[in-house]
Formats: sequence, structure tokens, C-alpha cells
Amino acid sequence: MSATRSPKVSERVAPKPADPAPAKKKRDEDDGPDFSTLMHAWIESHRASLLDSLRRLGKQPIGSFFTCLVMAVALSLPMGLSLLLGNVERLGGSWQRAAQISLYLNLDASATEGEALREQIKNLPGVADAAYISRDQALEEFQQQSGLGEALKELPENPLPGVVLVTPNEVDKPTLEALRQKLAELPKVQQAQLDLVWVERLAAILKLGDRFVFGLTVLLVSALLLVIGNTIRLHIENRRTEIEVIKLVGGTDSYVRRPFLYMGALYGFGAGVLSWGVLAFGLDWLNDAVVGLAGLYGSDFALAGVPVADGLSLLLGAVLLGYIGAWIAVARHLRELAPK
Repeated sequence: MSATRSPKVSERVAPKPADPAPAKKKRDEDDGPDFSTLMHAWIESHRASLLDSLRRLGKQPIGSFFTCLVMAVALSLPMGLSLLLGNVERLGGSWQRAAQISLYLNLDASATEGEALREQIKNLPGVADAAYISRDQALEEFQQQSGLGEALKELPENPLPGVVLVTPNEVDKPTLEALRQKLAELPKVQQAQLDLVWVERLAAILKLGDRFVFGLTVLLVSALLLVIGNTIRLHIENRRTEIEVIKLVGGTDSYVRRPFLYMGALYGFGAGVLSWGVLAFGLDWLNDAVVGLAGLYGSDFALAGVPVADGLSLLLGAVLLGYIGAWIAVARHLRELAPK
């Protein structure tokens, strides 16, 4: 009896294999949440901060609009001056055209020889382009520009020589002088003339304009940082109690800072859009007067609008300025709001 009962007893009291699920679950809890969970939480936190910033700006539409408008005006001034400077440079011709070398040919040089000389000069290193003006063309242009057409018809022969206008690749005084001397030694060339004084004046004018725009940009960028910093400071003061409570319950500085950074970037985005619109409207409004004035001088010159690349750069720069200004303001005031 006992022999037949013992196997059943051993089967009944034999230990069952342990369930590995609780141990695995405990290991997973010790390792913490996985990457996808952390990423989802990070995205949700940023989304909530962005929506909170948009909601707070929407509660004060007039104040937010005028803040963006002030920033847009400050952004439009240096950008507008830079665009106008580019248009003036385009009106006066490029650097290469301003530094053209005029080759006056001998009076006995024929049109065929002039064209052959032009082809020879065009293939020389350091030359971007060359154009030949025959004696007849030169006389006709002189008659039209001087208003002495009837008097010039009384001359027994054409006193003007053929001219080859040489456009250099680069504008550099020593390089231009060396090229002029080289061209002066070519056959059929009586005189090679280069107005280096005009080149230097043009360089000085453009350099002055660039420095003025750069200095104005630095001043206005500093003013923009102050404007956005003061605006964010007011928002921080309005939420002082809320921020202190968040920090008391363990909120990190990055969590407190995030909505204000989005707010600064939104201010910058609005200012960039307004600035782009102001520049486009201003140039279009000014273009009517410019076209009318250019028409009086027989020119079809017109102001170029705001290029898309420049507009996008303006928009990106405005967003960065708003973000940086908000970061400076928040970093300064977070130290004052530390829990005591």
C-alpha cells in the first residue's frame, strides 16, 4: 500500500517551474521606459508648450501684433537699405563694367582689323568680354549724345577712331594696370585708357554703403533683442506664481523655459512675415516713381523685388533673434525664481 501511494505523493508535492514573467517584468521596470516612450513624451511636451504659447498670444492679439510690427520695422530698415544698395549697384553697372579698358585704335585700322583684334583680346587671360565700336558707330553715337549732328556733318572726314571696350574678370588696381599695359602693346592700338580713379571711387562708395548697412544692422539687432527680452520678461512676471509652484514640485528649468522660447520664436516668425510684406510693398510702391524717372532718361530700369532666398533668410533670422532674446530673458529671471 505504501509503495503504491508514494509516487502519487511525490507527484503532488513536486515543485512547479517558476513563472519567468514576473522576473522579466521586474527587469523591464528596472531598465526604465524604452526610447519610443521617451520620444513620444518629449514630442508631447513640446507640442503642449507650443499650443500654450499660441493660446497666450491669442489672448492678447493687439499687443502681440504691435510687438511683431515694431520688430518688423526694425528688421525692414537694414534689409531694405541692402536691397536698395544692390539695385543702385545694378543701375550703375557691375564692377567689371565700371573698370572697362578703352582701346583707341589707329585711324587707319579697318573694321575687319578691329573685329580681329576684338577676337584676339577676348581670348586673353583676365578678360571677361570685349566689344568693338567702329568709327561710323562712334560718330553716330556722338552725334546723338552731343546734339551736334548738323555741325558734324560738315566735317570732311570722320575724326573718331575705332574703339575696343575690354571688360576684365576682376577689379584689382595692380591687375588692371598690368592688363592695360599688355593691351597697349597690341598692334593697331594707339592708346589704352583706364579710369582707375573711378574704380577707386566706386569701391569706396560701395564699401561705405556696406559698412553703414552693417552698423545699422548691429544696432537694430541689439534693439530687437532688448524688445523681445522685455516682452518675455513681462510674460514671466505675469506667471511668476505659476513658475514658483512648478519649481517647488520638481519642474526642471528646461520645462519652465520651453513655453517662453516658443513664444519668442513665434514673435520672431510674425515679425519676419510682416517685414517681408513691408519690404515687398515698399519696393513696389517706390518702383512706380523709379520707372517714371528712368523713362525720362530713356532707360527701362526697374527696382528688383525681394528675392525668395533673401526673404527666407530674413524669416529665419527673425525666428532666431526671437529665440535668442527669449533665452537670454528666461535665463536671467529663472535664477530669481528659484524656490526658497
